[in-house]
Amino acid sequence: MASMHHFSIAAVAEQSADFRRVLWTGEHAQLVIMTIPPGGEIGLETHEHTDQILTFVSGAGEADVAGQTKRVAPGDLVAVPAGTLHNFRNTGANPLVLYTVYGPAEHAAGAVHATKEEAEAAEESGQDEPPIG
Repeated sequence: MASMHHFSIAAVAEQSADFRRVLWTGEHAQLVIMTIPPGGEIGLETHEHTDQILTFVSGAGEADVAGQTKRVAPGDLVAVPAGTLHNFRNTGANPLVLYTVYGPAEHAAGAVHATKEEAEAAEESGQDEPPIG
């Protein structure tokens, strides 16, 4: 049976120091919070079959999407269509905190990766595979 999942998303995101934490995974979408440390980045990537919408909660950074670069700040939203090369960098002195919605899911349900290195290792080992719908 379906149930409501309610989040005070900015507060939840601000309280997580993890690089990536999957909060919720549904049949067609997934909610993830991320914290990118000063000088850090998500890393250049493409999700071939997944759209992504990122909303920035705190910090300062840059979004590189499809060869264009824009500054991002709290309250900004960036949409990344499936198949688009992208990266997000923290250019500020404080963590860059965001939440992102993937459609369909991109990561394993309930996954928590404390660091970018941990997240990359989980992806490479196959431990971060999204659920099969």
